[in-house]
Amino acid sequence: MSRFWSPVVHTLSPYVPGEQPKQDGIVKLNTNENPYPPSPRVLAAIASAAERLRLYPDPRATRLREAIAAYCDVAAEQVFVGNGSDEVLAHTFPALLKHDRPLLFPDVTYSFYPVYCRLYGVAHEEVPLDAAMRIEIAGYRRPSSAILLCNPNAPTGIALPREAIAALVAENPDRLVVVDEAYVDFGAESAVQLVARHDNLLVIQTFSKSRSLAGLRVGFAIGQPPLIEALERVKDSFNSYPVDCLAIAGAVAAIEDDGWFLETRARIVSSREALTRDLGQLGFEVLPSLANFVFARHRSRSGADLAAALRQRGVLVRHFKKPRIEDFLRITVGTEEQCGRLIEALRGLI
Repeated sequence: MSRFWSPVVHTLSPYVPGEQPKQDGIVKLNTNENPYPPSPRVLAAIASAAERLRLYPDPRATRLREAIAAYCDVAAEQVFVGNGSDEVLAHTFPALLKHDRPLLFPDVTYSFYPVYCRLYGVAHEEVPLDAAMRIEIAGYRRPSSAILLCNPNAPTGIALPREAIAALVAENPDRLVVVDEAYVDFGAESAVQLVARHDNLLVIQTFSKSRSLAGLRVGFAIGQPPLIEALERVKDSFNSYPVDCLAIAGAVAAIEDDGWFLETRARIVSSREALTRDLGQLGFEVLPSLANFVFARHRSRSGADLAAALRQRGVLVRHFKKPRIEDFLRITVGTEEQCGRLIEALRGLI
């Protein structure tokens, strides 16, 4: 604490990221990273782009926006890019979500949302998930300025079908609906195809998870041009060169190598189903996930105790000390070997 702090700093409770251990040999299943490396084409593209490091990158990231647009079947003018989906969200809050009425999002969801609300002074209300930890669309029929949903939701992994998102957007033509699709590629239905018909929909995705580029920091939003212009105005008032030339080159290569993406995604989905089955056999309740993680609790052991015991055995999982979910563990789907080590450790604990 310092006497030089601005008043807002005193009110902040920053987001706490998952642990990044320094020691080797840890089974790291706590931060939802992809267990497989990015496409070899990504590494080649980054190496080739290194010769341009003395120059500023394209402030519009035109080549990347065009590659995303082609892949998602939208116009380049409907694409915004930033340093990971977190930065895209960080621009979305002041650009589109700060109004007189509150923003709505679930009570159990990505914990960065309330952090951004405090940082930017965005009034908000949390809408409870139902008893099965699912989003209930009916709960969002209340006065608000906008709705923000993570789909599949984090940390539950449960996804709404596209038709539910479509109904929500159609029902609220005068409210913006933001859908954070960080995990959509692992089995859920994207809302991107709805953007053409709705000017009140913004969809946000990331290269961090399904494209194995968490360390490169690339995210994007898709919406109709007026929404994208709002994000560009905020970006250009903050940093005109957010996505560097290496990230642009690597992300373009990643989205163009669809074969690598499909192969690694299939392996993760297969491992998720096997992990869900193995945890169930050990007495865990596992929520139905369409993400690259599962959310599970044991009938007779606390989440905190299990997380601590696993850590002692060299396995990291994520535990949230929060109401309603403190007995759950969020477990990233790793390789078959990593998942096997987790199950082996749990057998020794339960």
